[in-house]
Amino acid sequence: MSVLDSLRLDGKVAIVTGASRGLGAAMALALAEAGADVALVARGDLSETQRSIERLGRRAIAINADLADRSAPTAILEATESGLGGADILVNNAGIIRRGPFLDYTDEDWDAVIEVNLRSAFTLSRAFARALVERSRGGRIINVASMLSFQGGVRVAAYTAAKSGLLGLTHAMANELAPLGINVNAIAPGYMATDNTQALRDDPTRSRDILARIPAGRWGAPDDLKGAVVFLASPAAAYVHGATLAVDGGWLSR
Repeated sequence: MSVLDSLRLDGKVAIVTGASRGLGAAMALALAEAGADVALVARGDLSETQRSIERLGRRAIAINADLADRSAPTAILEATESGLGGADILVNNAGIIRRGPFLDYTDEDWDAVIEVNLRSAFTLSRAFARALVERSRGGRIINVASMLSFQGGVRVAAYTAAKSGLLGLTHAMANELAPLGINVNAIAPGYMATDNTQALRDDPTRSRDILARIPAGRWGAPDDLKGAVVFLASPAAAYVHGATLAVDGGWLSR
């Protein structure tokens, strides 16, 4: 197999959570560009992402689901099986953020963030991996971590805890699932121009300080994740287990 062929995903089915916009939409489109059919999962309107994939000649289905609902993993896998066949790739991208000073941070905000950003990734990955094992089939799980998987951040206690936990979960899952033919890895986006960073980009001082630390000299764009997600989902990454690929413009190097 040539290097270019090893990056193709023809005949594969991917599930991407949080796929209505931003990073999730870009990664879903990238997987389709590489040849995969895609089950799009989000609470919001998925029609634009779905149309973009279908224009490529790939199949796409929209699954409206709230990952805070603990019945969501079963519903997502059943809908994917019914609409596209069994999935080979899972991208755990969905996430929320609640900002506030640590001393005033509420239990409700903590629980909401942990539920969506960490617990749902665990339960959906577990259900997905069980389905792969039942079919004696390998697959890929790609978790979307964060710079705050490595750092503490400010006013984002729950988000930092969840993303740090997701990094550890990636390692733990890789240790157990690699012998079963399931590759588990993560992508850690840097400071991206998305809804989650709007408050930071709107603050002139914080935005200036952040940009000053990024060697690339700019905020990241959703398309910057396309190559990373295709690589980790593809045969080219067959011997990559438990890795976290930082796509951060060099933030962690400075």
